[in-house]
Amino acid sequence: MAEPLNGAPLIENGWFLEKNSQWPGQANALQVKEVLLHKKTKYQDLLVFASTNHGNVIVLDGVIQITERDEMSYQEMLAHLPMFSCDPKQGLIIGGGDGGVLREVVKHSCVEKVTWCEIDGDVVEAAKRFLPSVAKAVGDPKVELLVGDGVAFAENSKENCYDVIIVDSSDPVGPAEKLFSKAFYVNAERILKPGGVICSQGECLWLNEELISIMVQDYGACFACAEYASIQVPTYPSGQIGAFMARKSGGKGEISCRWPRREPQEMELRYYTSEMHAAAFALPAFLQRRLEATNKKRRLSWQG
Repeated sequence: MAEPLNGAPLIENGWFLEKNSQWPGQANALQVKEVLLHKKTKYQDLLVFASTNHGNVIVLDGVIQITERDEMSYQEMLAHLPMFSCDPKQGLIIGGGDGGVLREVVKHSCVEKVTWCEIDGDVVEAAKRFLPSVAKAVGDPKVELLVGDGVAFAENSKENCYDVIIVDSSDPVGPAEKLFSKAFYVNAERILKPGGVICSQGECLWLNEELISIMVQDYGACFACAEYASIQVPTYPSGQIGAFMARKSGGKGEISCRWPRREPQEMELRYYTSEMHAAAFALPAFLQRRLEATNKKRRLSWQG
């Protein structure tokens, strides 16, 4: 039986059980065919298993990060929502150790270089070994992989370096906690080029309404706009995850990221379309009302 760092069982009677205090009263379960890897890295508990119906699965600290069956919905939307919102040449990816977001970013012919900063090299190696179709771009010549702290990297980067920053983080506990802070986004705004876009894993609207409001109002305070887009991922809690997006002032064209500026051309995609891009910003009434009020406060703060 595989057990995470806290000693609670992960696999019971042939089923992986995702029980977590971050989503009380509910749990997700996948049937396990074979445990492929289980180890304690420098930063977290890493489990990889072959499931009966969802392909290979990576789990960090007891939480599902990726399954081969539905990974394209998260990877494509988190990457292409910002990438199609501008004309990026220089990109920065923080996190995303499985390499899926990287795979999508390098599909854009306009990209000249991608700096990829992942804190846990063991996750990268596990993805290369057990999810090669996801990690296929790890050795791409456009990519510079830096195994280290993405927050520290942002703090030490020069101003106006990147057209796009994508933060593919786990939940705001453990190694990813510092990525959910106003200080990180102040640095992100500083190192973005004028009109540049940041897109971050934005948590679940059913479970994290308060955090989403904080992200839009506080984290987005120094940006020209701050928005939330919804993504369907069946194996994530409540079947949904968000993308927090913000644009630095000074660019040309529409400030909002709600509509793509370019169209996919001969790009191999299984989930993202221009229609899905626009639809992702259509939110349930309860969250839309809250974010409209939040954004009003954010705009007043940004205007001085």
